[in-house]
Amino acid sequence: SESQHAITFFNKLRREYPAYGAIATHIRNEGKRTIQQAQKHKAEGMTTGTADIIIPCNPPFVCELKSRSPRATITQEQIDYLLQAQELGAFVCVAIGYEGAMEAFKKCLQK
Repeated sequence: SESQHAITFFNKLRREYPAYGAIATHIRNEGKRTIQQAQKHKAEGMTTGTADIIIPCNPPFVCELKSRSPRATITQEQIDYLLQAQELGAFVCVAIGYEGAMEAFKKCLQK
């Protein structure tokens, strides 16, 4: 599942790149909400489409993590978020599994 891939990615990141692991975050933006909850969350700063993994380094690493499931899809809001982050200078990617996320992060470090 995507959750297992996220857990594995963060464990590896914290072990192999502890400084980055200390500031890396998973944005919990999933799930259904009532209209009232959605309005409150948006007012508090939640942004629809926010990527799963964000590491505020230079350049910022912004990663949408997907499982290997054939049902895994990306929404237009996620695409829009990634494109806007890229336009503002972030290293962005859509990664398949924790392996893809680690490979992308290593490429980000080379920038």
